[in-house]
Amino acid sequence: MITTPALALCDWSMLQQKRRNLARRHCSPRESSSYFTKMSRIGGEEIKHLMEKLEKTIMPGEPFNIKPLILKACANMFSQYMCSLRFNYEDTEFQQIVQFFDEIFWEINQGYPLDFLPWLLPFYKNHTKKICDWSTTIRKFILDRVINQRESNIDIDEPDNDFTDVLLKSLREDKNVSRNTIIFMLEDFIGGHSAVGNLVMLCLAYIAKDPVIGKNIQNEVDFVSNNGQRSIELHDMNEMPYTMATIFEVLRYSSSPIVPHVATEDTQISGYGVTSGSIVFINNYELNMSHKYWTNPNNFEPERFLEEKIKSITMSSKLYDIRRCSEASDSGIEIEKETGTYHASSKNQFCRGKVIENLKRYGHHRLQLKKNIPHFLPFSIGKRTCIGQNLVRGFGFIMLANIVQSYNINSTDLSSIIINSATVALPATTFPLVLTPRM
Repeated sequence: MITTPALALCDWSMLQQKRRNLARRHCSPRESSSYFTKMSRIGGEEIKHLMEKLEKTIMPGEPFNIKPLILKACANMFSQYMCSLRFNYEDTEFQQIVQFFDEIFWEINQGYPLDFLPWLLPFYKNHTKKICDWSTTIRKFILDRVINQRESNIDIDEPDNDFTDVLLKSLREDKNVSRNTIIFMLEDFIGGHSAVGNLVMLCLAYIAKDPVIGKNIQNEVDFVSNNGQRSIELHDMNEMPYTMATIFEVLRYSSSPIVPHVATEDTQISGYGVTSGSIVFINNYELNMSHKYWTNPNNFEPERFLEEKIKSITMSSKLYDIRRCSEASDSGIEIEKETGTYHASSKNQFCRGKVIENLKRYGHHRLQLKKNIPHFLPFSIGKRTCIGQNLVRGFGFIMLANIVQSYNINSTDLSSIIINSATVALPATTFPLVLTPRM
């Protein structure tokens, strides 16, 4: 589940609407905004710390458990963005809350019967107590290390420095916002780093299993960075479609469960009656793995999210080639009758062979990400959509691109890379990887 649980799984009350409105500007940064630039700067600064730590820690050719370091770096990206605070990787309290966040992320993605049958709660007492203990420790950390030292110095008249300022000001200005509300909101959004860390780990796992994926990403990285003259920034995202396609394919292939929706009125869905108040789940696994919507859905193919950059195509043999290719794919092309030209639409799915051929011949600059795929909903849709999805995509991109820029990713034992279906979460203790510095 790529979402913040308390905001996603809450009722749609006025309080919850206010919570999302408070968060939207900071947690859904648009590319043209100052928040997006801030996000890029913070991601780049933290990457430097991560790379320094990796350089001192890894032994070339030796398996290395990189997940804890990735999670700490992601946690610092979120903490700096939300709270203007960065923690040392050796800080024991920081290490503990990062671990607890990861444990909770794993637990909420397991789909226990208790999630659907509340009357089973007495049989899960030890399980729920463990999660409550983790949550209590996390909240104490946020209160002691973030809120208390900021609250006494907050100035209502000063511009907001970060999301913490917004929350603390709302606590003073709005009687409907409680102290618990802002603690829960910070916990939710800082906890989003676990989703990013696990997502990046899965990307690295698929690269280890298929080195061609890593090579394609490195080709993009080298082109954009002028062969390593600089690190990768968030503003490079649009110039690295294959890297983003890899992230999207992990989200598709993992088929994470989607948060529930509630019918607000009596209606029908596919001919079935649904009464007001009924809980409705989207079967995301079916959407992501259906042969109706995807070509070879059981294969891991980032290329399915790419299309050629073609502004217009006249009636020629090229049109036939594209038509022939799209017939065996997810959808076709759109025709603009007014001009008599044919445009490659965002729905067009080019054959994998054609995309790979273009990657080899022209590189990434002849390809782009598809804009809209209506059956691909990794962050849900509607009022329960993940409000932090831009943070997940952005920080995930920065993390993945910069790691692959510096290292070749392999494994000494591919059988140790165990990936469970229907979840982006990995166990806290998971497979090691081999990171070899690129020459």
